Amino acid sequence: MRLRPIVLSVLLACAAPAMAQVGFSFNSPGISIGINLPAYPTLQRVPGYPVYYAPSVNTNYFFYDGLYWVYDNDGWYASSWYNGPWHAVDRFYVPDYILRVPVRYYRHAPAYFHGWRADAAPHWGEHWGSSWAQKRYGWDRWNRSSAPAPAPLPTYQRQYSGSRYPQVTEQATIVTRTYRYEPRESVAQEHYKYQRQQVESHEHGEGKGKGHDKEKGKGHEQGKGKGHDKDKH
Repeated sequence: MRLRPIVLSVLLACAAPAMAQVGFSFNSPGISIGINLPAYPTLQRVPGYPVYYAPSVNTNYFFYDGLYWVYDNDGWYASSWYNGPWHAVDRFYVPDYILRVPVRYYRHAPAYFHGWRADAAPHWGEHWGSSWAQKRYGWDRWNRSSAPAPAPLPTYQRQYSGSRYPQVTEQATIVTRTYRYEPRESVAQEHYKYQRQQVESHEHGEGKGKGHDKEKGKGHEQGKGKGHDKDKH
């Protein structure tokens, strides 16, 4: 049974639409959205866009700015690993370049996409209403020649499938030590920041535990030595 999505908490510094003023919380462990890929998917570049899509995956599956993105049941989800877990991203804060991907690259397009041009972006403003369209004004206007380079694909994840697919804490460690990309979007930046904090917290906890064991062992040896000397006299 699919778990009900938990929308990311969004902290607004003000009501302005500037994405840099918005924070995202990835403190939850993430959810399952029914995607269970047997292996790392084949990803192909969307021509002219800094986005990849998965032609062999029967869902609306993309990769952009260091994160995998899925559009399902009128909601957007993001993850730094190809099989999740996933975090729901509010429609007001989905990056422009994801929203600009043409309709033809949605491998499981919903019914309301029908009739829209295959070589153009979905009509998000029409679909999500005037409130969204007003706050995200200009999302569909851009200079293609100034588009950023795509983020490198995290192909190191190919070696992790089936029973070798890592747990959440392991994912954070692997990404932090292996993937040297610095994201440009607020959503991705916050996600990677949280993962680094997870790793630092885990390493700090391990170091503290080892230090405690070392001091405990030292005290035990000292006490044992004193007792032995006393018995000797």
